[in-house]
Amino acid sequence: MKSVSSTGFALFGASLIAVSYGLARFAFGLFVPPIRSDLDLTPDLIGIIGALPLISFVLATLVAPLAANRLGARNTAVAAGGFGALGLALISQSSGAVSLGIGVFACGICTGLMMPALTAAMQVLVDRSVHGRVSSVMNAGTSIGVAIAVPAVLFMAGLWRFAYMGFAVLAGIGIFAAWYVIPSVSRVTPSNAAPPPPISALQWWRLFRLSLFAFVMGFISSAYWIFAPDLAVNLGGLSSSETGWLWLAVGVAGLGGAVVADLADRNNPPITQALMLMMLAASLALLAASPGELVFATFSALVFGLAYMSLTGLYLMTGVRLLPGRLSMGPVLPFMAVSLGQAAGSPVVGLLVSHFNYSIAFATFSVIGTIVALMSPLYPRNVEQGADEEAEEETGLQAAYDYQLQSEEGEPFTYENNGGEGRGAGHDR
Repeated sequence: MKSVSSTGFALFGASLIAVSYGLARFAFGLFVPPIRSDLDLTPDLIGIIGALPLISFVLATLVAPLAANRLGARNTAVAAGGFGALGLALISQSSGAVSLGIGVFACGICTGLMMPALTAAMQVLVDRSVHGRVSSVMNAGTSIGVAIAVPAVLFMAGLWRFAYMGFAVLAGIGIFAAWYVIPSVSRVTPSNAAPPPPISALQWWRLFRLSLFAFVMGFISSAYWIFAPDLAVNLGGLSSSETGWLWLAVGVAGLGGAVVADLADRNNPPITQALMLMMLAASLALLAASPGELVFATFSALVFGLAYMSLTGLYLMTGVRLLPGRLSMGPVLPFMAVSLGQAAGSPVVGLLVSHFNYSIAFATFSVIGTIVALMSPLYPRNVEQGADEEAEEETGLQAAYDYQLQSEEGEPFTYENNGGEGRGAGHDR
């Protein structure tokens, strides 16, 4: 294990997220046009295959806390990288729908395991006062990974197998980096921490509302993630290489999502949820209206990238605030809801495209998003914790970690690793 600074760990975590989320999960849509052509796949079959990594992500997320606890942060991250490398390699060698489906399913497992492993490592390596900032930087790694995939399309048009083999090599490098940097930590436990209080009926109701919004957002976004490049090629007449500019725009604009999410968490989450969800819906309508105009298509990608990353960051922060001290539930439930929504939306888009056309499919999803955005006053305000709640100035994940790592002045906390027990100092605010 190598000692790293908070900044170093943030950049390291962002690089692993770039591979596991950006390349192993979201880059697939960018390569759908050449993959469809080479493997002779129909839109509805692509929709089903596109849902597989989202299903495996949910399954992996369910077991990730147990894996991080039993295997340790290092081994869990290495396992995630292994699934990613295997899945990407299988995609590069796929000969039909079955082998392609197995590859993308393995990539989803990689995605579901990676963030819990990095979260466990962060609790040991990073001072809790900057947990929120470090988490935001790591979350932005998704946009970086999406942008990294663009040169493969711009300069390797039609050579998607070589591109995915290159992604597999990057995942392999990530495995060695994870083993070198991340400690084999199981968990961090304050020596005098009380168990978190029971979840109240009001908290469950707020989580249910949050998860519904997250599900719908995932449902709507699935159209863009899976079929946007395919729409631009088949309906707009753009070349496969030109669609790379869409993903570059998504990646660049997505970097601003962390800033928007943090500002929303400080101010008015329901209004931000409404605005960003309407922007997400508008990006689908704009692409369907002008798929052959590269400038307008790229602008729609900018809008989509900013809206999507802002919403995922907002859901993460709201989940943490609604269940402080329960990192295995608060931020996980909305992310699972997003993935379930994407898994449900992907085959629906494929069916609409097969039975109607791209324009009707994207317009339908855009209308659904606009309607749900109008219901945003029901979005749970993350500061409604009760009349006697003290005002907090913390943002992001910091509130939850403060609860989990609280200790008396000078009281040490202990953590377990594969080699024995370690000790660290408790921090005062």
